[in-house]
Formats: sequence, C-alpha cells, structure tokens
Amino acid sequence: MSGELKARLHHHLQQIARERDPYIAPGGHFFVQEYIRQELSQWGTVETHEFQQGSKTHQNLILNLPATSNSQQQNPILIGAHYDAVPGTPGADDNATGVAALLELARIFGLEPLKHPVRIVAFDMEEYGLVGSQAYAAELRSQQQQLRLMISLEMLGYCDPTPGSQTYPKPLDLFYPNRGDFIALIGNLSTIADMMRLSQKIRQAGTPCQWLPAPNRGLIVPQTRWSDHSPFWDRGYRAMMVTDTAFLRNPHYHQSSDRIDTLNLDFFTGVCRSLAQGLRSL
Repeated sequence: MSGELKARLHHHLQQIARERDPYIAPGGHFFVQEYIRQELSQWGTVETHEFQQGSKTHQNLILNLPATSNSQQQNPILIGAHYDAVPGTPGADDNATGVAALLELARIFGLEPLKHPVRIVAFDMEEYGLVGSQAYAAELRSQQQQLRLMISLEMLGYCDPTPGSQTYPKPLDLFYPNRGDFIALIGNLSTIADMMRLSQKIRQAGTPCQWLPAPNRGLIVPQTRWSDHSPFWDRGYRAMMVTDTAFLRNPHYHQSSDRIDTLNLDFFTGVCRSLAQGLRSL
C-alpha cells in the first residue's frame, strides 16, 4: 500500500513541480490548475471560487466530499493547499508536496469517507500574500459557514535527520528537537485537543510529529502565520498548519533548487499516510 501511495505522490509531484507563478509562468500555472481540476473531478463536482487581484481573476478549486451516511449534518473539515509558486522555482516542496497530498487525501476520503464531510480546497495566490485563502475565508465568514477544522498543507516532503538541521525562532529552540526529521502541527488554541490527538495518531502510524499552540492568532511568532491557515485564524475558525517547517529546515526554500530530487519521498509518503489515518480519529 505504501509503495502504491509513494508512486502516486511521485507522479503528482512530476506534474506539479514546475514554474507556475500566475504572472511570470502562466502556462505552467494553467497546466497545474487544470491537472488539479482533472484529478479532483474523479471524486465529485469541482467548484470554482473566483476572486480578483488587480485586473486579473484567479481561482480556488473546491471539492466537497460527503461524510459517512449517518453523519451528513456535521460541519466539514476543510483541507487546503496552495498551488502557486514563487517565480524562478519549480516549488517541489513549496508547495507541490502539499498539493500532491491534497489530491491523495481526496482520493482516500472519496473512497472511504470520514465521519465528517471533507472540503478539499486548492488555493491560488498564496505567495502574493495569502490572497486566495483570504478571499475564501472572508466569504465563508460572511455567509456564517461553520467548519469543524481547517488544515493547511504547507511543505511536507523535506527531511534532514542531521543534528542541527532544524532551527526555530527563539525561544522555541529550547523546547523542540534540533533534527529536522518530524512533521509539525501548528494550531490556534482552540485546536489543542485536535493537535494532541492527531499528533499521537501520526506518531503511532510511524511518522515523528511535534505540535505547537499559537496564541493570539500567531502574532507572537509571526512565522507561524505564513500559510493559508492564518486568514482562518483571523476570522475565528479552528485552524492548523501541517508543515515540515519550510525555511527553518529546507535550504531550498524559494530557490531554483527546490526540486523533487531534494525531497525524501519515504518521509513524504509517511506523512500523507499517517495524516490520513489520524484524520479518521477526529
């Protein structure tokens, strides 16, 4: 099973990891957008949430997956990942890994639903200031839509077990390990119980996991806000980021060297598999 999952994730990465800034590399951006749409459409109707940035219209892509038949009235778990990348990089870790995992979670929960409905969202324009997730979170709040939880998948595939490979904003270095061989959960205070449960299940599934509560919408440690969960924090939603900690570990962050061959596909596969198993416990 893990071998099949690893092969599927690798295939997704090969399609997604390319220059795809919406302005500098519009061809690559359109290709990835359509690849996501095609993959998600296997499991249901893909909706489009449009938003404006300047004179250009951009799209978040949305797939709603039903819960198990006796749980349809539950609030959904929203799982999101951004599909744009900064100019000049193929963005293999940032954020092709997040999108690849998003596509596989759609497949897993499309075949075997959770007890909560699942809303899969591929966000655009994260690299321009979380524009897509800002627009979507604002719309949900204006419509008074409730969520069980929002999860942002942000860089999931870089692992380095070398001592000293993991850095932190001070004083977090006093409390967390200095080897970059774990996946991190970073959530607002209302997600603490979920982070504890999810981290326990992820560890039981074989992937090292650390978790960090971020009070005051993450403003105390600004690096905790640098993904699509923070617009949901700002609007009072329960939200967390799942991440390999980006530039605090990965030296290829926002570089042309952020390629598939720098990733640890076994680690990435374990993250995706253990996350899927852990979400079943919520």
